[in-house]
Amino acid sequence: MNADYDVIIIGLGPAGAALARLLAPYMRVLALDRKTDSSGLKPCGGLLAPDAQKALARFDLTLPNGVLADPQIFSVSVLDLDSGLARRYQRFYINMDRHKFDRWLRSLIPASVRVRENAVCTRLQEREGGFTVHWREKDIRQEASARYIVGADGASSLVRQTFFPARHIRRYTAVQQWFTDTRPSPSYGCVFDSQNTDCYSWYLSKDGYWIFGGAYPQQNSRAHFENQKQKLAAHGFDFSRPLKTEACQVLRPSWGQLAAPARNGVFLTGEAAGWVSPSSLEGISSALTGARLLARALQSPSPEKTYNRLTLPLRLKLQAKLLKCPFLYRPLLRRLVMQSGLQAL
Repeated sequence: MNADYDVIIIGLGPAGAALARLLAPYMRVLALDRKTDSSGLKPCGGLLAPDAQKALARFDLTLPNGVLADPQIFSVSVLDLDSGLARRYQRFYINMDRHKFDRWLRSLIPASVRVRENAVCTRLQEREGGFTVHWREKDIRQEASARYIVGADGASSLVRQTFFPARHIRRYTAVQQWFTDTRPSPSYGCVFDSQNTDCYSWYLSKDGYWIFGGAYPQQNSRAHFENQKQKLAAHGFDFSRPLKTEACQVLRPSWGQLAAPARNGVFLTGEAAGWVSPSSLEGISSALTGARLLARALQSPSPEKTYNRLTLPLRLKLQAKLLKCPFLYRPLLRRLVMQSGLQAL
């Protein structure tokens, strides 16, 4: 097939944007994203973890001031509603505006990459020697062909559903609300509450707002969110007058759910591949690392084989984080860890 492009990237979150920038000098690239500059904000606390900072350092990139949020907080408060225990631990996250961070990564994509926003992919077809991607942009149907297709389209990846239909990854519903910050001092914390979720919830001060959110089982997720808010009200949390509510699907891989991410010209990266920490739900570091490895693999004689090999350490690292989960999410073990005061301030 005489393809229009070498690679079509679907999704321009951190993984897709980083990949488009890295491939630009070597390949003809089309990048499609359903979001626009003013839409598509993903429910996210907006903290850049040390692993993500290291991934940016490998690109020799530094965050512009406009991406940073106020204040910068260097400790996390942990509240265990099961035991009633509370502790504070030192952490070195960067508080940032997640939407501005994503837009900054997109701004680094060279003009040689054709970027289409507000582009909703509707169908992916495998053809001899490549693929055809169909999308709708402002109610206009369009299509393009490519030798390779990359799924960087998040938890509900159309690429994964189409070409890896048997790959099911554990998923939750993330619900988050914004409030005017009236607390006497800035705060960042996480909440454990096995009655409402076997994952965790978070709260954070950011640019005059106070955010509360969490990851909940898909069934009755909003009810679990509201139940947890009622329990936290007894601990002095004020949830009156929410300014906005956000929700989305989030993946949290379990054992054996991080299989090889490439097959027959199709590549998965970032959250579309399930590359989210099962202990913290952090995914930016894996998205940036995966983009770097995929850019290298696509320039090799055997891209699929090379990509599967290069990403094996990343996948094993994420699987290893499952060993940490019992100490965070099993109430008895968590209580023992918190009672010990280990590494607490």
